Amino acid sequence: MLQIQRNVSLKNFNTFGVEANAAYFVEINHKDELAELFLDPQWKAMKTLVLGGGSNLLLVNDFDGLVIRINIRGIEHRINHNEVFIEAGAGEVWNDLVNFCVTRGYAGIENLSLIPGSVGASPVQNIGAYGVELQDVFFSCCAFEVATGQFKTFTKAGCKFGYRESIFKSELKDLYIIVSVKLQLSLIPHFNLNYGAIEQELANRGVTSPTIKDVSRVVSHIRVSKLPDPSTIGNAGSFFKNPVIDAKAFEIIQSKFPEIVNYPVGNHEVKLAAGWLIEQCGWKGKVVGHTGTWKNQALVLVNHGGATGLEVYTLSSQIIDSVYTKFGVMLQREVNIIG
Repeated sequence: MLQIQRNVSLKNFNTFGVEANAAYFVEINHKDELAELFLDPQWKAMKTLVLGGGSNLLLVNDFDGLVIRINIRGIEHRINHNEVFIEAGAGEVWNDLVNFCVTRGYAGIENLSLIPGSVGASPVQNIGAYGVELQDVFFSCCAFEVATGQFKTFTKAGCKFGYRESIFKSELKDLYIIVSVKLQLSLIPHFNLNYGAIEQELANRGVTSPTIKDVSRVVSHIRVSKLPDPSTIGNAGSFFKNPVIDAKAFEIIQSKFPEIVNYPVGNHEVKLAAGWLIEQCGWKGKVVGHTGTWKNQALVLVNHGGATGLEVYTLSSQIIDSVYTKFGVMLQREVNIIG
């Protein structure tokens, strides 16, 4: 029997650690419980918020609806020649899945080590880091359709992945709940070491022929050195997307700011480092009331204690305005704003 709770604090269910209450709250431990839940017309008609690890959202207000926390666990794997198919429950911690694969020699997601959040959130956001995105290893996912009570399998093409985007953030937003994710990995690694400081850190360690464990360790080390631990100080990791602009617009900006950090994206677009843009506007390590930006990475907004979601949101708006004023580039929030 599902236990529906009323007036539940969400402070411990979001990594920003901001206080907000849910009018109703339920935890789902098996996918069939979703069908049971939505047989009741009361919940089918109510506004819902699906929570995994709570690491990619900002609660600006109380949530006047039903919060559904997905806690579906389990990891299964199948090897076919050099291919490895991994299926994990949406409630699994993403980094636990990475460690599961790395320790077994299953290559493909080692660059995605230490990304906070749950497996179920990974295709919604098309998570990515250090030159690798989920879509590079994604095979399919199983999702529950709220309107019909049926389960549907989405292929890579069906997910319409983009940069930190998917169909679940756009046209199918709030219509499906992901219950499991299947990845296609390999026993033969094909390393992506050119992004960020991976190559340099491997060289510093004297590693000339890296294994996937080496790459995972280095990526984890770099992330820890740059990003704060949410258990120590509230945050949601990178708050903004790295903006992608067309090559002509980039040439104009580069003529004014020759040192601008950038990464080519195909022949006609360039990705800019949002953290660099924010830092140039004087925000790195700045404290504003109970919130601010992280001392080692301006891309990360933090809760120094007692910050409200509205305070964090207001700070993000001020940062967006200042970057646009200085560079003519409009930053977009990567974190989902709720309320």
